[in-house]
Amino acid sequence: MSSKIYTKTGDKGITSLIGGTKVAKSDLRIEAYGTVDELNSYIGLCKDLLNGVVKNVLPEIQDRLFTIGSSLACDPEKEPKMRIPDLQEADITLLEKEMDLMNNVLPAMKHFILPGGHTTVSHIHIARCICRRAERCCVRLEQETKETELLIVKYLNRLSDYLFVLARYASHSLKAEETIWQPRV
Repeated sequence: MSSKIYTKTGDKGITSLIGGTKVAKSDLRIEAYGTVDELNSYIGLCKDLLNGVVKNVLPEIQDRLFTIGSSLACDPEKEPKMRIPDLQEADITLLEKEMDLMNNVLPAMKHFILPGGHTTVSHIHIARCICRRAERCCVRLEQETKETELLIVKYLNRLSDYLFVLARYASHSLKAEETIWQPRV
């Protein structure tokens, strides 16, 4: 028999961090890991839409986002005593290498481009925007609590760059035209 997914413990707006500490569901830490979870889900959608175009890196990114989420969901005072997966500098290096590979086949970007051109490309841009929001949440958490690993902020910053390049690469691979932003003067 499977266990029930609902516990009813959150019905009054309270939840537990890993380690048992109770916090309000409006806590910055919950906002941060909830946004990382949203990003992870959206990257899953992008992976499904890409149909083989650079899709091999996205499961690795999703794994790293689970790592980040578990770190953010953990009571910082109890985390050193727990076996929480770690984010590493090599995870950032992987994103940089992948961006370099994609950029090698892309035309130089000489103008700002508008998100869009193909449904898949648009979804990747939305994932990039969610990533930036997750980054802002983590920066705010760090500024207010001093309890966020700066490597998380660095990874999310690089990931949003990766998603921008991935959107351009997908556009190129799908033969979708990039729309240059032409500001009204």
